[in-house]
Amino acid sequence: MPVYTVHAPVANGADLPATDKFVFVRDGFHFWAAVASVIWLLWHRLWLALIGWIVLMIAVQFGMSALGASRGMIFTVDLLLAILMGLEAASLRRWTLSRRKWRQLDIVVADDEEAAEHRFFERWAAKQRGLANDQWAVDRGAPPPTRHVPGQSFSKPPPPLPQGGIIGLFPEPGGPR
Repeated sequence: MPVYTVHAPVANGADLPATDKFVFVRDGFHFWAAVASVIWLLWHRLWLALIGWIVLMIAVQFGMSALGASRGMIFTVDLLLAILMGLEAASLRRWTLSRRKWRQLDIVVADDEEAAEHRFFERWAAKQRGLANDQWAVDRGAPPPTRHVPGQSFSKPPPPLPQGGIIGLFPEPGGPR
């Protein structure tokens, strides 16, 4: 199942009117980023990544030509760079969003983007209805259990072990079963 990261602009906050600006970025290989890198970068408005991609491709072309590489070798390097672009397209998009001061709200696992939106907004709406509406807090569960802390009501010593030190159905080592 694909994994999606959910991003929201910081300026608008993560409240109900700003939900139409939330962006879901799918992690994984992006076919169109590999096949038509320049168009994909333009479509997603990744300007610095586009400039870097163009500079990289020109440098590879001139560098390999200056080294006397064959056309087959240049094509192979271009193909490998296209595959790399397809693999890293989501990371470039997340990097650009973080540069624009967007923040990551959540990570969602779903079959497609529509299901990811449904799952995210279901959880998000439940948090909005909660008593504590703290957008920056992350629910990490209860604190880890502690033992032998004097003055703490929740800290109880462990129960004593049986006489022989054996726990289970056979209290005698080597006894009848």
